[in-house]
Amino acid sequence: MSVDLESLKALDMVISEGSFAKAAERLHKAQSAVSYQIRKLEQALNLELLDRASYRAQLTPAGEAVLAEGRKLLANAGQLEALAHSFASGWEPSLMVIIDGILPLNPILLALKQMADARVPTRIQVKVEFLYGVQYRFEKDQADIMLVKDYEPHPLLKSEDLPTIECILCVAKDHPLAKQVDISLSELQSHIELSVQDSSDRGDDRHMFGGERVFRLSGFIAKKDALLMGLGFGWMPKFLIEDELASGELVEVKYREGSRYEFTPRLVSRVDRATGKASQKLTEALKQHIAARHGHSVS
Repeated sequence: MSVDLESLKALDMVISEGSFAKAAERLHKAQSAVSYQIRKLEQALNLELLDRASYRAQLTPAGEAVLAEGRKLLANAGQLEALAHSFASGWEPSLMVIIDGILPLNPILLALKQMADARVPTRIQVKVEFLYGVQYRFEKDQADIMLVKDYEPHPLLKSEDLPTIECILCVAKDHPLAKQVDISLSELQSHIELSVQDSSDRGDDRHMFGGERVFRLSGFIAKKDALLMGLGFGWMPKFLIEDELASGELVEVKYREGSRYEFTPRLVSRVDRATGKASQKLTEALKQHIAARHGHSVS
């Protein structure tokens, strides 16, 4: 059995307009052509769909059920046509973005909301990874965009600098390190260091201190909680702990080799892949919201 969408459309129009003549006018067809489409549908289904004894076109009980399902098919077909048109117009079917978990998520979420509000037809996937796991996931999944703290350059990758982020070595106010000054490396190593687990299992953060006791946590929110309870010391991006530093709940560790460092995150994309409308739109939105968070303008 083969159901013709044109026949379903004819049935829908006859019922919506109330007559074959009005349906034919709306469909820009002869009335005989509309009647033929419905007869063909009835033959294909081996059902009577219209009560032809009535003056006004009315459905039989079987016709009501068929038209209800048929309208779903027509709606899905319309969505499929619109989707195909979108892809033919330069929208990618899918877009994958890998985010480094040390970066502020709020501007990234705002960019994604902007895409959702615009009803972009592209299916966008976002994954959050840490340390070497960011580039590992980017390469393994053949992702399109990566926002990353550090990465290994490649001729087929291009990058743009994003606003600088500062990290601070900190500890809870009641931790023994909070009261010390001019702290040496060996003194740091005698305490528990808190770190974030490398999601690639490749290795440790190059800013770690090499002590024997290291607790690796699932992300920076868990790390912040562990710091606040006095479990150990560790690096945190400043934007995540500004309130706690201001209130004194967390204090900066007075490490003699330095307790702060800055890094320049990068927005990385591929040069060997055509840039579609979704990639362009998302990249612009990301740069806009990230710059706005740092009080910068987008060039």
